[in-house]
Amino acid sequence: MKTMAELQEIRERVGKMISLREENSEPVEITKGMYRSQVLVCGGTGCTSSNAEKIISTLKEELEKQGLTDEVQVVRTGCFGLCALGPIMIVYPEGSFYSMVKVEDIPEIVEQHLKNGIIVTRLLYQETVTEDGVKSLNETPFYAKQMRIALRNCGAIDPENIDEYIARGGYLAIEKCLSEMTPAQVIETVKASGLRGRGGGGFPTGIKWGLAAQNKADQKYVCCNADEGDPGAFMDRSILEGDPHAVIEAMSIAGYAIGATQGYVYVRAEYPIAVHRLRVAIEQAREYGLLGDNVLGTGFKFDMDIRLGAGAFVCGEETALMTSIEGKRGEPRPRPPYPAVKGLFEKPTILNNVETYANIPQIILKGADWFNSIGTKGSTGTKVFALGGKINHTGLVEVPMGTTLRTIVEEIGGGIPSGRPFKAAQMGGPSGGCVPAEYLDVPIDYDSLIEIGAMMGSGGLIVMDDTTCMVDIAKFFLEFTVDESCGKCTPCRIGTKRLLELLDRISRGEGTMESLEEIEDLSQHIKNSALCALGQTAPNPVLSTLKFFRNEYVAHVKDRKCPAGVCKDLLQYEILEDKCKGCTLCARNCPVNAITGTVKNPHKIDPAKCIKCGACMERCKFNAIVVK
Repeated sequence: MKTMAELQEIRERVGKMISLREENSEPVEITKGMYRSQVLVCGGTGCTSSNAEKIISTLKEELEKQGLTDEVQVVRTGCFGLCALGPIMIVYPEGSFYSMVKVEDIPEIVEQHLKNGIIVTRLLYQETVTEDGVKSLNETPFYAKQMRIALRNCGAIDPENIDEYIARGGYLAIEKCLSEMTPAQVIETVKASGLRGRGGGGFPTGIKWGLAAQNKADQKYVCCNADEGDPGAFMDRSILEGDPHAVIEAMSIAGYAIGATQGYVYVRAEYPIAVHRLRVAIEQAREYGLLGDNVLGTGFKFDMDIRLGAGAFVCGEETALMTSIEGKRGEPRPRPPYPAVKGLFEKPTILNNVETYANIPQIILKGADWFNSIGTKGSTGTKVFALGGKINHTGLVEVPMGTTLRTIVEEIGGGIPSGRPFKAAQMGGPSGGCVPAEYLDVPIDYDSLIEIGAMMGSGGLIVMDDTTCMVDIAKFFLEFTVDESCGKCTPCRIGTKRLLELLDRISRGEGTMESLEEIEDLSQHIKNSALCALGQTAPNPVLSTLKFFRNEYVAHVKDRKCPAGVCKDLLQYEILEDKCKGCTLCARNCPVNAITGTVKNPHKIDPAKCIKCGACMERCKFNAIVVK
């Protein structure tokens, strides 16, 4: 067990070393046990899948060959954010940001940069390279307008080294709570901060904690939702991979605040890196006396464990999650009673998601006024988004609440590839809605998004351009929901299937104008009568696309055409006679012999035989084949 004095010694000793990783850091005298250079390599899921582990092992081998092992430290971190540029490597104290690193690049980086001090400019992230030299990463468009609170340690520390977390102010917040604050004061601080749940619902965190605190019981629980099942979402996973101790510390604070002694992190088994690092962090915290029967020698008791989920989307709903932790099939329970009264094992329980907890230590240390000075009046602080889809800079971003969608898409995200126009952004995954181009300048906060028929959700943000069919997008998310329904209630089990059938008919050109009315009517019935949030929000992508892109639905119904050229049943391939040279390449590559014609004469496509695979258009060298 470590005492508070011993933790402070670690902050001073290790903090001196990792201070070299800060932009514009003050010069530090390199003493015994320190390194003159530190190489931080992204070890998040994205970069790991791009061969980051091989890059790390090769880097260590090359450093040993050059006799630099005692001078250069290699640190495996969490996600830096710019996922599209992985594998990523940053060399400090210069802050040189190497992107899309290959194993064969390592010898040159070691020889030139780490041995001789010559930065390999051609391998740098090119947005950091200017005519005047190399600029700070924080000056690039992707990072300049971000504010990292929940992600503050991701990409900055080794997540499997508790000392590095401590050196960045880790566990100071729980020390402050146990030595200076009563449980009621902790709850009041969280209330005053205005922090709302980042998992999608946006319920005030402090109020939730207060409700659990006032209920007397012999046992209470603190739960963390790390199930994150939205397509395209990876915010919580990245925090667990890059900064697991922040979640542990926050859950300990929550336990102190409501009088709980046990916590559970419910994380899906498909996140092996996150699970491993969380397990390592929990064991380290126990070893240091930061979890267990006598936290920091104060008599406060709190411990925590991991429960693995099998990937059921419905287990993101709080009562289904708790049912799963109990060892039963993950199905939602009717509310009330709410978990703060009767939750896990029928005891008072609070449940927040990973990102919500990641904000707590900083709120305790810097105060409620600091946090609610960020963002908007009704939506304080920052929000983490997983930016994907038709965007140049796919990755993880954290911005103050109230930042506009235009800023995220055009400035941080670098716009849409090939200069195509922005059409919409799907926010909140299967539970959310589409935000069209006309609302690009609406501030992103809970209330503003609800006003336009969308929602914040957990933070998935999928960008779409003019080649996207909105009927197809609605069908995609509804197919996901149908597959993930637990089947407990009829509106979700049957209603979403009937809704999907209606959409499917429209995408095949078999719908009618009455079908659109049926969709709206059925959607409202599902929203009003489904048991849990999965069913209640399932129609959101359908309703929002129908609201903002009704003309596309009408085109599918009346004209039997898909304006974006996506719905295969409504496509018709045609060969332009004036452009066709009769080369026969299209006919030779048609898998169903739907193209006829003779050499050097225009060919024709038989619509009855065509399966609309697009092979002919891909092979044509003269742009003679078009889609109508």
